Amino acid sequence: MSSALQRARRIVVKVGSSLVTNDGRGLDADAVGNWCRQMADLAAQGREMVMVSSGAIAEGMKRLGWAVRPKEIHELQAAAAVGQMGLAQMYESKLREHGMGSAQVLLTHADLADRERYLNARSTLLTLLSHRVIPVINENDTVVNDEIKFGDNDTLGALVANLVDADALVILTDQRGLYSADPRLDPTARFIDEAQAGATELERMAGGTGSQLGRGGMITKVLAAKRAAGSGTSTVIAYGREPDVLLRLAAGEAIGTALLASTQKLAARKRWMTDHLQLRGAVVIDDGAAHKVRDEGKSLLPVGVVEVQGEFHRGDVIAVRSLAGAELARGLANYGSAEARLIARKSSSEFERLLGFTGEPEMIHRDNLVLT
Repeated sequence: MSSALQRARRIVVKVGSSLVTNDGRGLDADAVGNWCRQMADLAAQGREMVMVSSGAIAEGMKRLGWAVRPKEIHELQAAAAVGQMGLAQMYESKLREHGMGSAQVLLTHADLADRERYLNARSTLLTLLSHRVIPVINENDTVVNDEIKFGDNDTLGALVANLVDADALVILTDQRGLYSADPRLDPTARFIDEAQAGATELERMAGGTGSQLGRGGMITKVLAAKRAAGSGTSTVIAYGREPDVLLRLAAGEAIGTALLASTQKLAARKRWMTDHLQLRGAVVIDDGAAHKVRDEGKSLLPVGVVEVQGEFHRGDVIAVRSLAGAELARGLANYGSAEARLIARKSSSEFERLLGFTGEPEMIHRDNLVLT
């Protein structure tokens, strides 16, 4: 894992409420400043950093004068709305101190379950990263309800890692990492330095599948690592107050518990694209486009599309077929079928005239395209 983190170009960092808010006493400016400094240093090394931060509800409770976390969903939403103001301001000011731009992104489960919104969120985040902006992501607690809540930001961290094809997920917590048992109760508990993400014994060590250890318990981190591993992303669970923890991890130092993905990123994404998503339509492409997609690994541009088959929406998975009808690839469409018919055989300079807006230049971006 140390070498994997040394090589990691895109890293998602998740920090929990207890760290961000100094165990509920209010936003910890020094702690946030330290993480922002480290992320800025890593960005200067050419890394792309994404922060998933808890803390809005805890900060909102402090600002509202509430000593006990409410149970009513509307009160939790109100606390999140109040606290989110301070949380965003803190990250913005601390990142700016180190010469980095920042952006607030609030997500719900529905944003990532719906293919079109998934693609919109992905495009936004990748665009921010291309402009050296660090996105600060939180669950949109002000609008979610019990049916669509992520449940904890560990899960959100894993979903974001999948969304942006992260090389690594770092979960910073108030614990050193994962033990074979609760060290407070079992003096023989051993520390787990490294394990395979998704191994069933890890869930037992963390408290058992589905156990109610509270939001952000170790079980949610183990399950988040399992989810991230499904897309080929390995995870480190480490103590968030360890000095320069992000810089040291990125330098290859073994800190915390490493939970390794068994599947490589590209293989995992291809399996997801080819096996788990229903095809909604297809495009037929000319021989030149087929050569670029199949032999050069390029994106599919609308100028190479000669026919649009079926009805589909932006974000749907469609097949890419040759003039002879053979399936060459499949991927996530940047345009719906009606729009695709308008821009087929056209260059991107004509999109605004034809569509009334300028979208992505690709019909399917190479990152969302797999050969079949």
